[in-house]
Amino acid sequence: METPLSLLPDKSELEDAAAIVYRNVKPTPQYAWPLLAQRLGTEVWVKHENHLPIGAFKLRSVLVYFDALHRREPGLRGVVTATRGNHGQAVAYAARQLGLEATVVVPYGNSREKNAAMRALGAELIEHGRDFQESVGHSIELARQRGLYRVPSFHRDLMRGAATFWLELFNAVPDLDVVFAPIGMGSNICGAAAARAATGSHARIIGVVSDQAPAYAQSFAERRIVEAPVSTRLADGLACRIPDPGAMAIIWEVVDEMVQVSEAEVAAAMRAYFTDTHNVAEGAGAAALAGALKLADRLRGKRVGLPLSGGNVDGELFAEVLSGSAH
Repeated sequence: METPLSLLPDKSELEDAAAIVYRNVKPTPQYAWPLLAQRLGTEVWVKHENHLPIGAFKLRSVLVYFDALHRREPGLRGVVTATRGNHGQAVAYAARQLGLEATVVVPYGNSREKNAAMRALGAELIEHGRDFQESVGHSIELARQRGLYRVPSFHRDLMRGAATFWLELFNAVPDLDVVFAPIGMGSNICGAAAARAATGSHARIIGVVSDQAPAYAQSFAERRIVEAPVSTRLADGLACRIPDPGAMAIIWEVVDEMVQVSEAEVAAAMRAYFTDTHNVAEGAGAAALAGALKLADRLRGKRVGLPLSGGNVDGELFAEVLSGSAH
């Protein structure tokens, strides 16, 4: 009988996924930044997924997904997906490599610079809906109307791709005590669990969500799918209103704890990354650090792992964050 834990890819599957990723990009670095250690009061390792070609870990997920898709659907003409930005950039990047048309649906008011990046990668960008879930609904309709293949936001192959950066981190720093994983639709945190199991790590996994997009945290606490309103401006990559049931089934079994972070805490983490490492982090990319800072008193003497999962923030918004006016 299939169980949520049996859905986690094993070590050989993760190594196969890593080989696919490395045909396209190199492993990303992990650094222990002294100023961040001072700020947190303990040793902290940052995994720099912001150094990938699209500036976010999603490229790994989609490269692995498209490798399997290309073998399953060799006659495929085009794909469609919904996104707040990084997933859409990754889909456009991978589709262009395979000569496929890419259509990406974003909600109104989405990041201008993420939209521009998706168009530059060759995607047809369509604005539809008030939030991510409404964009998903429109992508489903477009797939039917145009005969396109719809790329989901959570899938086992996406999880396999995300797990490759966690595999690198756990292998490079094998005695981590705790890691923080931001949650958009779930591939990141589920990938962390798969890599933890594959490497034999004993690190606790703490999920991080925005308190203005709390659906995953509420669902985790109540052990049922809970829909919750979204109002986060900074952490658009975490702006999920309805959790994916498949992701939640795994999260209930493998995640140790959840923490919710405010807009002010996300902004502070973005500023901390810039001050302490001179790296630009988008809101979702800084969420793991925000979670660690919130729980700093409990982390003394522990080795902490944090993914800087994306750096794609609009310049105008980042200027507000640095000036302290965005929160």
